[in-house]
Amino acid sequence: MVAFGSLGGTITMTRSASSGGIEPSLNAGDLLASVPGLAEVADIRPATLASVPGASLRPDDVLAALDWARTQVETGARGVVLAQGTDTIEETAYLAELYWDRPEPLVVTGAMRGPGQMPADGPANLLAACQVALAPAARDIGVLVVLDGTAHMATRVRKTHSTALNAGRSPDGGPAGGIVEGDVWLRPERRVGAPLDRPTSDAYVPMLETYLGDDGSVLRTLLAAGLDGVAVGGFGVAHTSTGLADRLAAAARTVPVVVSTRTGSGGTLSRTYGFQGSEIDLQSRGVILSGALDTRKSRLLLWALLSCGASAERVRSEFASRGRR
Repeated sequence: MVAFGSLGGTITMTRSASSGGIEPSLNAGDLLASVPGLAEVADIRPATLASVPGASLRPDDVLAALDWARTQVETGARGVVLAQGTDTIEETAYLAELYWDRPEPLVVTGAMRGPGQMPADGPANLLAACQVALAPAARDIGVLVVLDGTAHMATRVRKTHSTALNAGRSPDGGPAGGIVEGDVWLRPERRVGAPLDRPTSDAYVPMLETYLGDDGSVLRTLLAAGLDGVAVGGFGVAHTSTGLADRLAAAARTVPVVVSTRTGSGGTLSRTYGFQGSEIDLQSRGVILSGALDTRKSRLLLWALLSCGASAERVRSEFASRGRR
């Protein structure tokens, strides 16, 4: 048996008479009824957990979905599938990865087109996600995202196109597997890091991306307003201007500062460049480098750690282990 929870998103959206556009309207049962052959794959237990666009999901929604998912596997589900909007799927899936503490597969899927748009990809994605959730090879490897017949590790997946059906990609390392003629293949994967403790607070961790001529004034404004940590997308392998480097160094004396690459793939280096604002310089001034984690996932990891009261030493240790290539 597979437990299926719907959070909303494009996969649930139909045309609205009031707005003229598509909006969330279908429930979990409606989605299951739209998938030919799904009943032959497994007994599916549906639940509508929310009905919102992906852009409106919050960390609390993810945590609530995880509580529901744990209950499902404790009462006999072999795996769990969550459907949601793809706008935030790379972030929600990674957040779930940080907390999922069961061997049963947790698979996140969605759609790039609504049920009334042709060709709609939702039914195929949902069928594939259920097939992956039942695959023995999907146990004990963490949270997976399944889109367009391909399975991705939550730690690597990114939405790389605004409209294409194959928008889900894993730029670093490639996909974890796929589904061909109903057969699931998955590469052996190793989870990195133990599940984190649940948040006891809501840390304020903004995310910035540097830009040509960045003198650090945006960071200065945020620091004045008060923050608990900050994630910054740097140039190249984790480079910044000299002005921003000075601001980052000042911030790192009071809160954790994590710098990643804004390029979307490749990760950061640690010992190649030595100029002011380079990765060597930033590390010498207390900045944490994200390694293989992109800026969005770096922000989520930092938020999760600070929200459960992790020490500065723990934050550095977690980034060192979870950011390994």
